[in-house]
Amino acid sequence: MRNVTVAATQMACTDILDENVANGEKLIREAAGRGANIVLLQELFEGRYFCQDETPDNFQRAKPVQGHPTLAHFQSLAKELGVVLPVSFYEHAGNARFNSVAIIDADGSHLGLYRKSHIPHGGGYQEKFYFSPGDTGFKVWNTAFGRIGVGICWDQWFPECARAMALQGAELLFYPTAIGSEVGNDLWDSSAHWQRAQQGHAAANIMPLIASNRIGPEAGLNGTEINFYGSSFIADQFGEKVAEADRETETVLTHSFDLDEVAMHRDYWCVYRDRRPDLYRPLMSLDGSQ
Repeated sequence: MRNVTVAATQMACTDILDENVANGEKLIREAAGRGANIVLLQELFEGRYFCQDETPDNFQRAKPVQGHPTLAHFQSLAKELGVVLPVSFYEHAGNARFNSVAIIDADGSHLGLYRKSHIPHGGGYQEKFYFSPGDTGFKVWNTAFGRIGVGICWDQWFPECARAMALQGAELLFYPTAIGSEVGNDLWDSSAHWQRAQQGHAAANIMPLIASNRIGPEAGLNGTEINFYGSSFIADQFGEKVAEADRETETVLTHSFDLDEVAMHRDYWCVYRDRRPDLYRPLMSLDGSQ
């Protein structure tokens, strides 16, 4: 029996970095107080979602990993509380910038980086202006509380991302997120679709999945506004939601899994035994050609 308690959080963000870091710490402390071993904060929680606008001044938000004050802060917190923290941040590396997650283990050590692979670009979500496509590939990490895989927001719509992490031995999948209303289309609400896409990854890979989203309205500089719809959740290995937040409330969700029991279900279903990678060549092309 290997029990692990995971936590998903959601909060509103201001454009004052220290306020957001302090609020994130508060949620992590609450989760740890409820027994959480791995706690997920949302994507780019250090400030407002700046990708609504193509504004070169926002490039200054990116910082290198080495000496990054927010990462150092959460490394100290992870060590103090004995929790694992996947921490989202805007990374500056050489002349490139990435949407990244640092994996911080329960002793405060930095296990490595994942850089967001799939970069969206559309009304209100103009991320290609700010981020290079991630070059790390999909990765997993052995942490104090299990082997975890982490994708970032738009990655969660691609089954290949979840499957790649599962094939490398992930036991839990984590997705920090920033998603809400669609600029220019107030009638389009993707929240249920967003959840179901990830529930499918959990079910198809026989693996729990934890997703954290932000909440609240955030205005852009050119008259746009995104209302982030929260709905953070935890799904079990069958894709069923076992914990779910509402659309508006700052929240900490927790749920416990026995990773040995989950592995037993994964073995029983034999989805990895019965895979046919020799037939998946169309996945290696953009147009499905073989």
